[in-house]
Amino acid sequence: MCVRQPHRHPIFCLIPPYMLDQIARNGDKTQRDVALRTRAKDSTFRSLRMVAVPAKGPAHMALAMGAGKRRSIYSAEGTDSLPGTLVRGEGQPASGDAAVDEAYDGLGATFDFFEQVFDRNSIDDAGMALDATVHFGQNYNNAFWNSSQMVFGDGDEQLFNRFTIALDVIGHELAHGVTEDEAKLMYFNQSGALNESLSDVFGSLIKQYALQQSAQDADWLIGKGLFTKKIKGTALRSMKAPGTAFDDKLLGKDPQPGHMDDFVQTYEDNGGVHINSGIPNHAFYQVATKLGGFAWERAGRIWYDALRDARLRPNSGFLRFARITYDIAGRLYGVGKEEQQAVKDGWKAVGITV
Repeated sequence: MCVRQPHRHPIFCLIPPYMLDQIARNGDKTQRDVALRTRAKDSTFRSLRMVAVPAKGPAHMALAMGAGKRRSIYSAEGTDSLPGTLVRGEGQPASGDAAVDEAYDGLGATFDFFEQVFDRNSIDDAGMALDATVHFGQNYNNAFWNSSQMVFGDGDEQLFNRFTIALDVIGHELAHGVTEDEAKLMYFNQSGALNESLSDVFGSLIKQYALQQSAQDADWLIGKGLFTKKIKGTALRSMKAPGTAFDDKLLGKDPQPGHMDDFVQTYEDNGGVHINSGIPNHAFYQVATKLGGFAWERAGRIWYDALRDARLRPNSGFLRFARITYDIAGRLYGVGKEEQQAVKDGWKAVGITV
């Protein structure tokens, strides 16, 4: 999330505000200026979204009901204009522009994952066209989903690389659209952290599926490759070991907890949505690795069905979601069976009893 506006039409930003604030406090003049400009852009787009929600009228629906992937990649060419100039459409050859082609491939990998694993027809399950804009802004250190398209900055090349570089980042942002369509989780406190966690879960699964990795072989990192070599860190977050993804004099230490005993009470970051998401993230990691094999087959199915369950309300917290996953595991695989026990143990490992 870009600014603290929890209830209406959020845009979902990858880089949390506390990280940009750390750079603004600890960085040199250039780094500080870039961080403040990124924050200002995030706030501006959030304000515009508040008064101009994308319409989904007949024209949109006519476009949305097609079959198969329909990707359009635009370039903002360093401006703040959206969507920008169309540079690659569905079926067209690689452009030679790394950001364009990574965005194109990432949208395709995300579409394929949801279609082939969960029989879901795009983000809205109704064939929604997938649009993305690259080269947004000057040194823009973020990426976001605004309920109608993806937007990627190029990074400043000092602290952050281009934001199309990590497939799980693309999957993470698009998964916000799936959550928005299915559960409309409020973007504040535990429901917001659950929203962020679901995007991390599906982002990681999309990468694992593309690489055909088992749960044991996966790195369970979110955003690996985004940091330049100047940052002491491997990724934005670790689902395997929350709180260990980075420890840097400029960014500070990864603040994510992995247990309810360490839940962070704060009004910053919309009640800590990017921070406390470490708790359900680690629960999923525990379940997936306990079950073994491909994480999308059983653990992923349980989490996806829980997201779609009518009992999941916009203000649901961790405990309600945990109980839904436990119930679904029993219904899918049998009460008391390995899968349901793994779900119970996974949530217990983070301090939640179902």
